[in-house]
Amino acid sequence: MSAIGVGQAVILGIVEGVTEFLPISSTGHLKITEGLMGIPVDDKAVVGFTAVIQVGAIAAVLLYFFKDILRFVTAWGRGIVNRSERANHDYKFAWWVIYATIPIVIVGLAAKPLIDGPLASLWVVAGSLIAGSIVMWCADQMGRHRRGEADITLADAMIVGSSQILALLFPGFSRSGATMSTALIRDLDRVAATRLSFFLSIPALTGAGLYELKDATGGGVGIVPLAVGTLVSFVVAYASIAWLLKYIAKHSFNAFVIYRLVVGFLLFGLLGAGVIDA
Repeated sequence: MSAIGVGQAVILGIVEGVTEFLPISSTGHLKITEGLMGIPVDDKAVVGFTAVIQVGAIAAVLLYFFKDILRFVTAWGRGIVNRSERANHDYKFAWWVIYATIPIVIVGLAAKPLIDGPLASLWVVAGSLIAGSIVMWCADQMGRHRRGEADITLADAMIVGSSQILALLFPGFSRSGATMSTALIRDLDRVAATRLSFFLSIPALTGAGLYELKDATGGGVGIVPLAVGTLVSFVVAYASIAWLLKYIAKHSFNAFVIYRLVVGFLLFGLLGAGVIDA
């Protein structure tokens, strides 16, 4: 019998699609939802399932930012064959995204036993939600929001890309929350910080999904629930991306900070009362 049914896959797909790119932690919300549905959060197949359905969210990014991605890829291709094109910022940016993904790949492979084991605990998720909220609020207050996307440098990309490690090791911290907060500390404006977070998510999450595919399909999760969860994730994530970019252009991150704090303390309460298992 599949460890995750079709109905559960739909719910998890919705949660993934809504939360993947909002700075509130998709991993944390997926683990909370799994815990409430009685799904073992540390089961190898379940961990694989949550990684694979992220590919649906990534497909939404690819579609939504297709013109931008095509521009980067085209510039990268021209620069590979023509040295004079290598001064183009888009050419450099394409390389920077690749370079910025290397740290999370190294840490992800080296720390996988910890990530899939002790660090998968809902206690860690609760603490990380709260800690990430504090970091996000401080970053939004500290950042001067004076630099746009055209001002992004290699240093920005590497530092922001490396911050993804926080979310990898501490589910609940939020990959998008970590990258956006770090970008704000680097004085990028909110829209530039959000777009950079989206672009950095493409190689990191696609790689994680493909890497975990064997565990998801070979450990008790059926192909149908996996396909349904991924499709639902794609549709919901596309709508979530469109909403976030419009929202963040005119608002601070305070609403997300408050929401994360509420969820974090509520989760601590539920775990302490024994309503859900860690």
